Amino acid sequence: MTASYKSPLHQMVNTTKTDLWNDSCSVEELTYSISHGAVGATSNPTIVFNVIKQEMHLWKDRIHEVIDRNPDWTEVEITWKIFEEIGAKGASLLLPVFKREEGRKGRLSVQTNPANYRNAPALVEQAVHFNGLAPNIQVKIPVTKAGIQAIEEVTYQGANINATVCFTVPQAVAVAEAVERGLKRREAEGKSTADMYPVCTIMVGRTDDWIKVIAKRDGIITDPYIMDWAGIACMKKAYGIFQERKYRTRLLSAAYRHHMHWSELIGGDLIQTIPYKWQVLFNASDIEVKERMDNPVAPEILEGLLTHFEDFKKAYDENGLSLKEFDTYGATVRTLRGFTNSYHELQAVIRDFMLPNPDEKKA
Repeated sequence: MTASYKSPLHQMVNTTKTDLWNDSCSVEELTYSISHGAVGATSNPTIVFNVIKQEMHLWKDRIHEVIDRNPDWTEVEITWKIFEEIGAKGASLLLPVFKREEGRKGRLSVQTNPANYRNAPALVEQAVHFNGLAPNIQVKIPVTKAGIQAIEEVTYQGANINATVCFTVPQAVAVAEAVERGLKRREAEGKSTADMYPVCTIMVGRTDDWIKVIAKRDGIITDPYIMDWAGIACMKKAYGIFQERKYRTRLLSAAYRHHMHWSELIGGDLIQTIPYKWQVLFNASDIEVKERMDNPVAPEILEGLLTHFEDFKKAYDENGLSLKEFDTYGATVRTLRGFTNSYHELQAVIRDFMLPNPDEKKA
């Protein structure tokens, strides 16, 4: 790293096509990330729950205010109001980037209710609502069967999407095709697509996680090192397809577990949404910042993954999963369960404000 760059991540965004996003809408974490070159951020129920826990001092008065001003609202309504406001606050921090980049960058992703993963109309309705929260919102929709339908419709209606709960090449390709259909519908009606910058996430670390779960569950013995390449292999494969077909959707990597989830993807015309703790570690590391996106995964690693893991075949092969199978793929199920649990934990936090436990002394 040369003296002209304040950190490795700052060097990456200034010397390659790869963009940095902050994998949180936390005010404190996003402020740090922007100072190192971040041009976007993301949120989901797990992230928002953690933001509330970490930054309760910033939100407790507002939670009380929303409760007091809306005496007829349920805890569900209060929860989503706070969820939206946390997202909007993150979006406001990115607004200068959004204006500077004329809408190409500077967006905050807000996730739709994970419980609606089977309900396309509900996903569309909430996505369109979220799109109106701020001018620089990117709406997250899960890559399930219903989610693909919603992604096309929401794109047609003019909202920028960030496809999430996605781990595989077939899911990513299905997203890109759905976006193209939505964009072409707009264009056929003379509607502008000039401000459309759709994104598709591949949660590379969660792809690795699922392969490791299978190995433990099924007693598969192989070189453990190869399992750290599953998500990277899927991302590189999908990236090649996207570049060849000139999809207008941009890929985004998420769910970091080790430095290769960052370093092996440097140089790609894509987004890396990195959790704050990993940003700090990467910025303090001596990992060389150089383009590696076009470096293929070693043949022996691919062979090991393809030989030992049927679910990696499904993830790596463009036709490995049917649309219906998106909903039952192991990584999808595990992630939806986690996001739904976090949503209910967030709701429980609001419940404690509305119905404080009378058995406990007030702080």
